[in-house]
Amino acid sequence: MKYYLIVGEASGDLHASHLMSALKDIDEEAEFRFFGGDLMTAVGGTRVRHYKELAYMGFIPVLLHLPTILRNMKMCKQDISAWQPDCVILVDYPGFNLKIAEYVKSRTNIPVYYYISPKIWAWKEYRIKNIRRDVDELFSILPFEVDFFEKKHHYPIHYVGNPTADEVREYLASTPPSDGETKPIIALLAGSRKQEIKDNLPAMLEAVEGLAKDYRIVIAGAPSIEPAYYNMYTHGREVEIVFNETYPLLAKVHAALVTSGTATLETCLFGVPQVVCYKVPMPKIIGFLRRHLLKVKYISLVNLVADREVVKELVETFSVETIRRELDKILAGEPREQMLEGYEEVRRRLGNQKAPDTAARLIVEKLRK
Repeated sequence: MKYYLIVGEASGDLHASHLMSALKDIDEEAEFRFFGGDLMTAVGGTRVRHYKELAYMGFIPVLLHLPTILRNMKMCKQDISAWQPDCVILVDYPGFNLKIAEYVKSRTNIPVYYYISPKIWAWKEYRIKNIRRDVDELFSILPFEVDFFEKKHHYPIHYVGNPTADEVREYLASTPPSDGETKPIIALLAGSRKQEIKDNLPAMLEAVEGLAKDYRIVIAGAPSIEPAYYNMYTHGREVEIVFNETYPLLAKVHAALVTSGTATLETCLFGVPQVVCYKVPMPKIIGFLRRHLLKVKYISLVNLVADREVVKELVETFSVETIRRELDKILAGEPREQMLEGYEEVRRRLGNQKAPDTAARLIVEKLRK
């Protein structure tokens, strides 16, 4: 069968490449055509556009590159119509992908499957109308999304497991335990974008000031950020930086300071107590928005999956003092043990399904019917 996939960023490239491999295992005649990246290209098929030609984030960059975005969207629509795949598989990236879904549904009979559902439970809930109209099957990687879509909006979805949980399980199963460290490690995961690092890393470094005599302080460098950028903040400090070693680092860490994102879930799954630190401009206004406009109580995936506060989130209360106070709590003692118990609940809720395998099986079953 012929599968057309569309992703718009690096994480989508990773998840889609695993899905493609799973589809090939089930469907020996699988053909792929895609807007994607290097990982998808390695699996096989024809890459129409690299996701880097789509990945513009924020109002101003999108506005500046609007002609390019519109050209790519028009080309994508024409390419789908010309190739006539058996299905279109959209992976996250809702701003672009929901427009494609609308076109495919209104102009063709090709089924539209959405892998890694748009996070409309946090923002832009009105998009449920588009999803209900244009998406045939929705595959979720977050268990709490089932209640949101099915109970609140009466739109049935499939929870297929969580790819991050898959990846951490596979890493731990295939990697022998590391030798004991001379000092316990405190890891700093300050985000993957320069703005996040600029906002969060300086306060994280100040919060661990004076701990270097008892702990190794190690920054998990984002692969897309050059070492010189980190050096602006670490110069003169007793701190190490490692790149492309986040999992090996988390496998031997004692505690971590983490900026919100997938990293909070990874840290949880490695069993590392953490403080979630996310500096925002005008925190009082953000606090008001969270209480009155935003649809979720938490910003970290750990707390969202558990549906309670397992890890401390410092957003409105972000400061060097509060980071240090919360870090001290989880270095030893009862708060540390309570957090580790909460992690077990998160693991249980995520389950043991392999997300790409489950999604691939469901997609092929539906197409063969």
